[in-house]
Amino acid sequence: MKKFAQVFDNNMKNFINLDEIPAKDLRKIIFDAKRRKNLRKKLNTLEVDKGAPLKGKLLIQMFEKTSLRTRLSFYLAIKQLGGSTLTLRADELHMSGGGESIEDTAKILSTFGNAFMLRTDSDKKLEDFKRYLSIPIINGLSPSSHPTQILSDVFTVEEIKKKSISNLNITWIGDSNNVLNSLIMASVKFSFKLNIGCPKNYRPKENILTYINNNKNKISFFSDAKKAVNGADVIFSDKVISMNDKVNKKKKLNEFKKFKIDEELMSFAKSDCIFLHCLPRGSEVDEKVFSSKKSKVWQQAMNRVHVQKSILLYCFGKLR
Repeated sequence: MKKFAQVFDNNMKNFINLDEIPAKDLRKIIFDAKRRKNLRKKLNTLEVDKGAPLKGKLLIQMFEKTSLRTRLSFYLAIKQLGGSTLTLRADELHMSGGGESIEDTAKILSTFGNAFMLRTDSDKKLEDFKRYLSIPIINGLSPSSHPTQILSDVFTVEEIKKKSISNLNITWIGDSNNVLNSLIMASVKFSFKLNIGCPKNYRPKENILTYINNNKNKISFFSDAKKAVNGADVIFSDKVISMNDKVNKKKKLNEFKKFKIDEELMSFAKSDCIFLHCLPRGSEVDEKVFSSKKSKVWQQAMNRVHVQKSILLYCFGKLR
């Protein structure tokens, strides 16, 4: 008997990659997050937003990769909107041992839950779930992208700089990974200048380079970290050795020695340049920079709650 994908409600939307979402919708999410954060100034952590817009809704989360900030922020996000969450480990499900198909798993998730957030080690798995779910799916991190992180980072930059990110110079120093891929997509969507500083043999994969070439962009690559940060308003970074990075770690760390973010490198950026890091950190940033007034990593981490609330409302078709 032929099997069919579940029927998807047209009012609901997925949140998988930034390049798939209209720029006007991304801007609406950021605007809503700003408004909601302002309205929560006098509320405690678990107090519900006025109107409880997602009352009665269940967000199911599944983690195939380790998580701290994504796990906590989505938990608080759905709670503050009046809903609830259930967190699953991949190894707890029949699917993990091949005992149940993604199609059947998706049908059960769609029956019991109202949205599904997946942090996965497989881009294909995201697409397979998207095909069979009849509820929204949110990418909590995949090998090729980390969209919720970067949209929250755009929010943080604008909150601190008090101007549109399109008028700022953004620099990335570090390895080409899923976070950078999403930052590149954000650069195209929000039209901001992006300098990428990394060794030549660690530049993004061909499909990302093709994406850059096919879109109007302000993206430049530098093999000299000092040139990359020249005139920067914001410097982003991430761990040089990412989760499950199957490389010669000693060799890779050695090749990134000249890209360490220290006080000397920061001096080549603008005097009011800020430092952001999606965490956890490694040896890519000096403690003096990480703990300095220029570092806004804790504000950056907390803002994920506010932006993910607005992402959830977008997915449920309730963003106004």
